[in-house]
Amino acid sequence: MCQIDFSKFSLKSSRPALLMGIVNATPDSFYEKSRGGQQRAFQLIEEGADILDIGGESTRPGYTEVDAEEEIKRILPVIEAVRKEFSPEQIRISVDTRKASVFKAAYEAGADILNDVSALSDDETITELAAKLQVPVVLMHQGPGRAEEIAAFFKSRSREVQLQGIKAEDIIVDPGIGFGKSNEECIDIIKKTEVLCKSEYPLLMALSRKRCIGQMTGRDAENRLFGTLAADMISVQKGAKIIRVHDLSAAIDTLNVMKYLQ
Repeated sequence: MCQIDFSKFSLKSSRPALLMGIVNATPDSFYEKSRGGQQRAFQLIEEGADILDIGGESTRPGYTEVDAEEEIKRILPVIEAVRKEFSPEQIRISVDTRKASVFKAAYEAGADILNDVSALSDDETITELAAKLQVPVVLMHQGPGRAEEIAAFFKSRSREVQLQGIKAEDIIVDPGIGFGKSNEECIDIIKKTEVLCKSEYPLLMALSRKRCIGQMTGRDAENRLFGTLAADMISVQKGAKIIRVHDLSAAIDTLNVMKYLQ
């Protein structure tokens, strides 16, 4: 069983970790099958997602930036469609954005969680907004670093955002697999997941079909499912509380087996 208690709500699963299903409302995300809108979101809910992570701007290597207006145009119809059918108690919605104006619009439409790959550093107003709304925030590490260095970053960055009004219980941390890190660094992070779990903050691991999985298996993104499941399982065994996935049903089967065998 896994439970995370935030300041305004809790997330609970009978499985060993919570599942965040990826909805890329973009034309250029690296894994084509994750792209989509309402249909993709409803499929993930039907399969059993605990959280939807909806993004309107790709963050793959070499991505093309889009402005806030375009990002909002992409994600709002998805959030509104989900909230028309499902309450927050039935499914939580995370928004993958670095822009305060985008998250404000998303929150007003029914989003619950801010997933910021810049760790609240790209937009000077986004920390103030998140603190005011009292929403859970994902702080992701970017750039090179091994497990111990990233653990130190989490300690310092979490302290900084708390001084700006973010509550400790609303912080989630993500080591940023693939974001400016070598394959060797990514592998070190996965091997030492427990080092990152020593902090008081729940750890999110986003390993799904990443380049380091390809390096370990010799397979392209289309054929990295089994490698992803193995890496996710090891991360959860070492303490990860949330795994961000493209392939929800397969991840659920893996966690259900873990539940019975732990």
